Amino acid sequence: MRRALTVFNLVVIAVLVLACALIPQHAGELTVQRLTYVGIYFIALVGLNILVGYSGQISLGGYAFFGIGAYTTTLLTLGKPGMELYGHHPPSWLPLGNGMHAIFTIPIAALVAGLFGYAFGLPAQRLAGVSLALATFAVAVSFPQILKKFENVTGGGGGLNLNLPETPFGLDVSVPHWLYYEAWGTAAVLALVAWLLLRGRLGRSLGALRDGEIAAVSSGVNPTAYKTFAFGISAAYAGAAGALFAELVAYVNPDTFPASRSIILLASLVLGGVGSMYGALLGAFAMEYLQIWSENMPFVSKEASNQAPAVTFGVILILVMFLAPYGLAGLLRRVGRAIIHRLDTKTVALSQSRRAEA
Repeated sequence: MRRALTVFNLVVIAVLVLACALIPQHAGELTVQRLTYVGIYFIALVGLNILVGYSGQISLGGYAFFGIGAYTTTLLTLGKPGMELYGHHPPSWLPLGNGMHAIFTIPIAALVAGLFGYAFGLPAQRLAGVSLALATFAVAVSFPQILKKFENVTGGGGGLNLNLPETPFGLDVSVPHWLYYEAWGTAAVLALVAWLLLRGRLGRSLGALRDGEIAAVSSGVNPTAYKTFAFGISAAYAGAAGALFAELVAYVNPDTFPASRSIILLASLVLGGVGSMYGALLGAFAMEYLQIWSENMPFVSKEASNQAPAVTFGVILILVMFLAPYGLAGLLRRVGRAIIHRLDTKTVALSQSRRAEA
């Protein structure tokens, strides 16, 4: 059974990689752009899954770290000459040069967001449950106001425009296709890194802390170190996703990162399935396409459609929680195991009948 599941997972991954490589060649620019958003959300949800699904800490502030990554890429891409072009005079202590290519800012954005997440995670270890959720939500609520306060750096309410992205290394690829491959390439690398981390001691320690902290501590697991690291790595993933998002939209302002998006980010993970890579992927598709679908629902007036995305998302989330408590990934996993079990049973029965005939 376990071997069959491993083969099944490898086949699914191979199909997904092949589909990611071939879709841009047969899809329009709008579809490519939407799938790029899916790849970006997938990165953020993989990081959030480490925090929520494996360490058991609830966070409603993920989109704030997403915004930190976006602003880091924007500032590094513009550099001091670009900032001055918009009439802003950043402080001299900011390490801004003449502007970097956006692709090289992604690891820096992840590092900066990860450091902020780690710094927040240290005092947050005194909190748990609802108190922790409220503390992280406070970060999401205050983030846009902080951006508006430091106008010299962030551009205030007017925001900042990025330099138009270019395809690096002399590649003969259009900008939308390059951004698509950049997003999904980054997503594949970071998903592999997360899988390797969670397969090792980190994953076992976080799972032990989630399931029973007292027992984990008695076994030598340091809860502060591991939980704080989970905050940092989750924020780093959100920062990388934010960097790619800034490249795609080519414009950031404080209202781009409202607190409501942090709630939708967590809800998307729950909808897809907490504690699963497939859940993060399904949640990313839900985060992008549910809103589009709900805005164009049949038999719904335009006035009602203004609130339709949030309502539709909420209704679907409730239905999934009733029908599949472990999310869409849990439902698919249960169906897949039933199919594999049935195939194994038929294979064994056929083998036995052949032996009997012999």
